[in-house]
Amino acid sequence: MSKLAGRVAVVTGGGSGVGKATAALFLKEGAKVVIAGRDAAKLAAVAAELKAGDNLRTQATDVTKAEQCQALIDSATKAFGRVDVLVNNAGTNIKDRTLRELTPESWDMMIRTNLDGAFYCTKAVLPQMFERKDGVIVNVVSVAGKRANPLGGAAYVAAKFGMGALGLVLAGEEKDSGVRVSNVYPGEIDTPILAARPRPVSEEQRAVILKPEDVADAVLFVAALPPRVSVPELVIKPTAQMYW
Repeated sequence: MSKLAGRVAVVTGGGSGVGKATAALFLKEGAKVVIAGRDAAKLAAVAAELKAGDNLRTQATDVTKAEQCQALIDSATKAFGRVDVLVNNAGTNIKDRTLRELTPESWDMMIRTNLDGAFYCTKAVLPQMFERKDGVIVNVVSVAGKRANPLGGAAYVAAKFGMGALGLVLAGEEKDSGVRVSNVYPGEIDTPILAARPRPVSEEQRAVILKPEDVADAVLFVAALPPRVSVPELVIKPTAQMYW
C-alpha cells in the first residue's frame, strides 16, 4: 500500500533539489502535491518532467511574503480539499557570507527566506490542521542548524538554528493537538545551492555527499509515520562528513 495514499502535501522550494525529489517521492507514494517556488517556469518544467497530471499543481510563491504563503495554502486547499503535510524546504545562501561581508540587506534576505518563510507557511496551514486534529509539518533544516560553523555563513546558520527552534517549540506546544512537527537536518547535499559556495565544490566531493533523493527518503519516513509516532529531530549526513 502506498505510504501517503489520500494525503495532500505542500512542498516549498519544489523547483529543484530536495524539494523536487520530495515531490516526486510523495507522488510515487500516492500523495497529491503542490510545489512552490519563486520561478514559475522552473516549477512548470518540474511538473512536465514528473508527469503526474492532476495530482501535481504548482504555485509561484515568494516565501518571504506572508500573503503569498497564505495564498499558497489557500490554493492547495481549494485544489485538493486540505493540506495534510507541509514541507518547509525553501532556502538559499550567498557567496559573500562571512560577517565581514554581510550587509543589513543580505542578512535580512537570508533570515526572511530561510526562517520567516517557514513561519509564514506554518501559520497559514495550522488552522485547518487544528480543526482536523491532524497534520504533519516537516522542516528541512540543515546540520548548520545543529552545529554552528563558518561553512554555512553567519546568516544561514542563524536562520537554520531559528528554524530548528521554531519546529521544536511548536512540537512541544501542540503535542496534544494532533499536529506533529519534525525537523530534518541534512548534511552536505548535491543540489544547486552549492553554486553559492565561496569556493567551487569538486566533482570528487559531489560524489560522496548526499543526493536529494536521500533527504527525500528521510522526509517521507517522518511524514508517513502513524499519528501516535513523532520524530522531533532527524540528522542525515554523508558518511564522509564529520558531525561534531
